[in-house]
Amino acid sequence: MQNIAVHRLHSQQLEHTKLEKPGEVLSWLGAVQAQDYAGAKWSIGLRLPDSTDAGIEQAIADNTFFRTWVMRGTLHFVAAADIRWLLALVAPRVIARNTRRYSELELDERTLARSSAVLADALQGGKQLNRSELLAVLEQNSISTQGQRAAYMLQRASLDGLICQGVMRRNNPTYMSLEESLPETRAMEHDEAVAELARRYFTSRSPATLQDFVWWSGLSTADARAGLEEIKPQLIRETIEGRIYWLSRHMPEDSSSTVYLLPGFDEYLLSYRDRSASLDAVYAKTLNAGGGVLSPTIVAEGRVVGTWKRRFKKDTVVITVSLFASLSEAQNRALSAAVERYSRFVGMSATVVTSKT
Repeated sequence: MQNIAVHRLHSQQLEHTKLEKPGEVLSWLGAVQAQDYAGAKWSIGLRLPDSTDAGIEQAIADNTFFRTWVMRGTLHFVAAADIRWLLALVAPRVIARNTRRYSELELDERTLARSSAVLADALQGGKQLNRSELLAVLEQNSISTQGQRAAYMLQRASLDGLICQGVMRRNNPTYMSLEESLPETRAMEHDEAVAELARRYFTSRSPATLQDFVWWSGLSTADARAGLEEIKPQLIRETIEGRIYWLSRHMPEDSSSTVYLLPGFDEYLLSYRDRSASLDAVYAKTLNAGGGVLSPTIVAEGRVVGTWKRRFKKDTVVITVSLFASLSEAQNRALSAAVERYSRFVGMSATVVTSKT
């Protein structure tokens, strides 16, 4: 399934990217998973060869894109022009899935409506408050933030399109009013939004299956299938090893000589329910040991060949590499180039340490 993996490198703009700005990456991919804030910035940087962490941070500060809960109820970066129609499409399903947890946390609709109103009001007038400051405002209004109540109230106000996140300060996300931060953008009817999301997905992530799209989007199977049906004339259907894949263009014949240091939640792996084209099942637990944390990966020729970690030490970033097997001489050179690229992105010299998996 090598061709699938290499094709996805091209579709996702990792290989031979045509994109030039952070906002273009978000528009192309539809959304970038972003519970790991620093890792998500690197996901964007990987698709913009000359970008820097500081430059992407500035794009966030300029409201080019925002951080909020969308697909599957997880945090993503979303382009400013897309955030409202995307929330309108996916939020009702996320909220419905949260019903039981709301009840367990004693968050009835009246309490959630009140907490959302308090949060929105606290951010009026262009104010930007961090998470701790917003929780203090809720407590001052006699709304308990104990346990997971805080996370679910912040998420609910975000799903309702009242608030969103901007830059991170001292590992604390800042929040702002979405209404005040973003001019009105074009709304979409449900069916139009489903088709648009399908178009973004299959254009930027092909080859992919309907089941992959259902997994990534969090839409119902019926909605996902309807979106795919709408855009089928724009796609190519191929059957590979008994599965139906949809492609935005024919697969490239060439292979990839580039090695990538992917962050743990990069869309290259997380976009697919079936990741076997890029990841051997024997290494799945190495990447996902539990607790919702995914290890950053090293990808060569479209396949995961190891993991890596970073640690900042004064003006140096120490990168610890754990390979599943020995690399070829060419791949080792490509790995060195990948380390150098990350070094330029963060603006620090890099030191590489090799560790056993």
